[in-house]
This record gives sequence, structure tokens and C-alpha cells, in this order.
Amino acid sequence: MDLTTTYLGFELKNPIIVSASPLSRDVSNVRALEDAGAAAVVMYSLFEEQIRHETHELDHYLSYGMESFAEGSTFLPDMDVDAYHRGPIDYLDHIARLKDAVDIPVIASLNGTTSGGWIEYARGMEAAGADAIELNVYHVATDPLEPGSVVEHRYLDVLTEIKRNVRIPVAIKVGPFFSSFAHLARRLDGAGMDGLVMFNRFYQPDIDLENLTVVPNIQLSPPSALKLPLRWIAILYGQLQAEMAATSGVHQAEDVIKMMMVGANAVMMCSALLRNGIGHIWQVLGEVEAWMEAHEYVSIQEMRGSMSQQTCSDPSAFERENYMQALNTYAIEGGGR
Repeated sequence: MDLTTTYLGFELKNPIIVSASPLSRDVSNVRALEDAGAAAVVMYSLFEEQIRHETHELDHYLSYGMESFAEGSTFLPDMDVDAYHRGPIDYLDHIARLKDAVDIPVIASLNGTTSGGWIEYARGMEAAGADAIELNVYHVATDPLEPGSVVEHRYLDVLTEIKRNVRIPVAIKVGPFFSSFAHLARRLDGAGMDGLVMFNRFYQPDIDLENLTVVPNIQLSPPSALKLPLRWIAILYGQLQAEMAATSGVHQAEDVIKMMMVGANAVMMCSALLRNGIGHIWQVLGEVEAWMEAHEYVSIQEMRGSMSQQTCSDPSAFERENYMQALNTYAIEGGGR
């Protein structure tokens, strides 16, 4: 059974990549991930704020740095100023340690919102041996005077600067909240992105009613989160030069298979590993192979894109017509309630 796929120009032994998480902080963990079958690993993020050596309070990190439990939990403990200032150098050293320890691609992660002096660390990541960079643009547009066009330019500017400064592949990880996401994807493609990762999970705070404070409410991604990247990858398949990866909600073998069928090149897994352990990768890959054998698929490439909008017998299923049908069907099954 051929599980190989390509992502960022690399031939991967299977589609499962470990997304940015605390798991990559320990060399032995990354070795274990490779042994369990992971095809590549994305390191925990290096934040723009760390590079700029700003000593912000915890609420700043919660506002600007949280995409999920896996990423966020690593930045919740107390940060003394000295440790904070050592972060970027340690990050580059850790890239080199991981490259010495494993054979799978090691993808560095830059989390920021602006272009500027921190871009030099992209060059540092390349020099340290990173095989690629995942650019995690985490921006919550809260200014009512900032139009959507300016928000889009922020993403394009950062990508353009990174591409100008490195020769290794660059993927960009974005959120779904754009008025015309397909248009933005095409613009990012034109700006030279090598990979598009869908989607970033934005931090959503809660309120402590007893203490009247804003508190973190960080949760692992649920299986239902799969539907959003599944829909957009199906729509964008065949329309981009960049390769696509799905993140959020990938928990089981059937999730991997669905993503391959709508056109993803790879899937990123984190929450499922934090819940079930590193060995979960091995179990998922075994179940993928069993399903492929039962359904007479000999390779990932054979199934890839077979259920995308481009090849689906009912393309409207990914658009508005299916939305109306779904609502009407639910009303009938629910007795009109």
C-alpha cells in the first residue's frame, strides 16, 4: 500500500504531519513521533513578540499568541525576562538538535503579524537547518477603522518578506475569517507560498463571573472542527499551485482519508496525540491502510481529489444550495421544530 504524498516539495512517507505543539520541545518526543510513523513535524512557534524582546503580561500572549491548546499551553507558565530573551536563540539551537536526531523534515514555525526586523530569524531558521518554515499569521482585526483590504495586505506583506529572505519552502497558516477566502488564497499563491495550512484556531476568552476577569478558555480541537478545512480544501483543489494541508479536527483514520479525497496533500495532527499518545499515529496509519485495501485503493495519489468540488458529481454540495437542503432536511427529520 503506497501512502506517500508530497508537501512543500518533499516526498513524505505518509500524509500525517505533527502540528506545532509542546511535543516538539523534547528531542526524545520527536524521535518517538518519527518511530510512530509521523512523516514530518512542525516545531512549536517562535513568536514575533519574543523576538522583539517585549516583556508583555500574560494577557498579551493570550490575545496574540494562542491558536490552540497545543500551542498555547507552552506559553502559559511564568516567563522571567532572562528566559524570555533567550527564547529565539534557544529555538534556533533546538532546530539543529532536532535535525541531528531525526530524518523526517523539521518545519520551523514563525508566529507573527507584521513584517520587520524579526524576519531575520527566518534566515536563522534556514541556517540552523530547518527544512521549511510555517508562517503562522495570527491577527485579530479589532480596529473598526482597518478595512479588509488592509488585513489581507498584512498577510501578503509578511509572506512576501519571508519569501524574499529564505530559499527553503514557506507555508502560511491562516484563519478562515475573510470575506473572500478563495480570492485571498489565490493572492497568497501568486505571492509565492509553497503551502497553505487551513485553518488557524483563534483563541476565544471567557469571563470569570466571580472575579470579573477575562480568563483563558483553551480547548483541544473537537472532531467537528474537521468540516471547515474539508470544505475549503475541496473548493480550492486544482486552483492553486501551492500544496494544501489540513489542520484542526483530524483525529481518526477516516479524517485522514476524507482530507485526501477532497484534495489535501497532508494532514496535521496534534489534539489527538495529546489525548491518545504518540502511538496513535501508528494506529491511524494502520486503519488507513486497512480501509484502502478494503476499498481497492493502491495509493494515496489514486484517491486524492476524488471528492473535491472539481470532481464531485454535485459541486453545489460545497456551496449554498446544499446549505438550504440541509436545513430543510433537518426540519423534516426533527418534526418541524
